[in-house]
Amino acid sequence: MNAPAWDRLSARLYPFVRRRVACDADADDVLQDVLLRMHRGLGSLEDEARMGAWMFRIARTAIADHQRRRARHPLLAQAPGVEPEAPLDDDDRAVATLVSEYLAVFVAQLPSPYREAITLTELSGKSHKEAAEMLGVSLTCMKSRVQRGRAKLRELLDEQCDIVVDARGKIVSCEPRSNGCEC
Repeated sequence: MNAPAWDRLSARLYPFVRRRVACDADADDVLQDVLLRMHRGLGSLEDEARMGAWMFRIARTAIADHQRRRARHPLLAQAPGVEPEAPLDDDDRAVATLVSEYLAVFVAQLPSPYREAITLTELSGKSHKEAAEMLGVSLTCMKSRVQRGRAKLRELLDEQCDIVVDARGKIVSCEPRSNGCEC
């Protein structure tokens, strides 16, 4: 293939790839990978009439590989220009420990369906789908329970604790209110 043919392929594939990845730079990387795979595999293409389907299959595979790579390496998955979170220092750990102790008390106060949903998804790390299967409810129902459970948990925290957050939304202080908080 000559250079204009590769340019036409690039122009045809780029919008397809860009809709499926996070940013322009990732789209460029994936497109380059697609074109390289196509170049290497041209000899194995048996029916030139099926070239369109073949190249989009290669593109889908390259996009899936890219997304798997990003999932394995979360620091690479961050949006460009966003700094990775700094590791917790001793003050941050102390606040996080205090908040987690308060949360355990409040999660126990939630009504049963919300307590189960929050415990399974947020504390045990189960996916919504896994939690729904464990409880014998639909995925939509589980998502609703988690969302409502989070809202109820937030209400309990707001009622009984003074929470101070910084400009980034990071908790810097969490103190029980003097109205008989069970924290």
